[in-house]
Order: sequence, then structure tokens, then C-alpha cells
Amino acid sequence: MSSYQFSPIGYVHSPYKEKFAIPRQPGLVSAAQGTIELINDFNQQELTRGLADFSHIWVLFVFHQTAEQGWKPLIRPPRLGGNKKIGVLASRSTFRPNPIGMSVLSLDDIRVTNKQCLLHVSGLDLLEGTPVLDIKPYVPYSDSVPQANASYATHAPNETISVSISESVNEFLLNVNSRYPKLSSLIIQVLEQDPRPAYKQQQVDDKIYGIRLYEFNIKWRLISARKIQVFDITYHDNATR
Repeated sequence: MSSYQFSPIGYVHSPYKEKFAIPRQPGLVSAAQGTIELINDFNQQELTRGLADFSHIWVLFVFHQTAEQGWKPLIRPPRLGGNKKIGVLASRSTFRPNPIGMSVLSLDDIRVTNKQCLLHVSGLDLLEGTPVLDIKPYVPYSDSVPQANASYATHAPNETISVSISESVNEFLLNVNSRYPKLSSLIIQVLEQDPRPAYKQQQVDDKIYGIRLYEFNIKWRLISARKIQVFDITYHDNATR
């Protein structure tokens, strides 16, 4: 058998600093903004000539955080409740024979600053530091197939959870608004997806959960089956104020 070796052309800079709470598909959290930094020989503006004329891009990347755990022939998709097993090739699972993923992201801008080429994107579902293998333009007439069928996940999640933010957290968000103007929207959109494991969704538990976005630790809890309260936010250890 042949083997192939690839080098990343860039890395993702993302508000998601850990896997927990990353949306399960791209585009579900529009406030998730980040950049793709092109590196080494690929850090050339010429590589992106003409790309800014497209509104969206395909990003092919490596599931670097789970790659060492290997792959599984059967997995449990969250959209099937986390109980039914299907073949990994019938899923978007990270535990693939080759740990390669793909996402369609909004391309907001391409900038070159201090000789560094950055693609500004939104709708991110990628972890900080994700290695990017390739970028391709999204071509609507061929990439969108309106008549396509699917056995599950036939539509976007439409039962989001209500999210409330405490007064103290709102005050904190106002203080950092100049640097993170979309942080409040990002927190709400992320938690509306209910990032808990699939088997816990639709349930109330008394656990205190935490997510890390940008340089912040955010704590939240369920106050009913369909409502989350964000009650605390602090800077992550060693974060720059």
C-alpha cells in the first residue's frame, strides 16, 4: 500500500481553546470568528489571488487533538442520541481512518500585515491550533445539492436552549467589549447548542459546567430542561489583561 505525507499550509486561530463546546457543524455559531495563518512557503499573497471574490471556502484540516487516539469502525453520532452505532464513514466523527476533517466557513477578509497572510473567517467549528491542509473556494452551483438525501441530521438543530446571563457576567462583558465586541453573542450561540454529551440533552442536572473561549473561563449551569444560566466569567490563568 502507498502512504502519503502532507505538510500543513497554515494554522487556525480560534476562540475555541478546548474541544468541549465547539459546535458539531460549521456555521451554527456565526459569532465564532478567527483567522487562518498561512505559514512557511505558503505564506504568500499570490496563493490567495482571486479567493477574496468568494464568500465561503472549504477548509481541509487535521483532527490533531484526537489523532493519536486512533480510529473506530463504529461510532455513536450525537444527532442519533448518542446510543445508536453506525459506521464511521457514515458520520462526521473525529475518529476516522485518516484524521481529516472539512468545514465550509465564511470568508470575511484576506489581509497581509507585516508580511503575514491571514484569512479572516467566521462560523468556525475548529480548535485553536488546528493544522490546515488545504483551502478551496466554495462553488454554489456544484457544492450545494438541494435535492440530496440524508438518513439523519436532515436539518439544522431547531430546538435551541434559552441562555440567560447574570448581572455580574454582563458587567464583565461590558468591560471587555472594546476588545471582544461579539463575546456575548458567542457565549449565547455556543450554549444554545447545548454542548453537553448527547445522552444528557433534554435532561436537568446540577453539575457546574465550564467552557473556555478566547482568554476567558465561563461557568454555567442548567436551571431547567431548556434553560442555561451563565453565572461566572474570569480570565484564564496567565491570560493577558
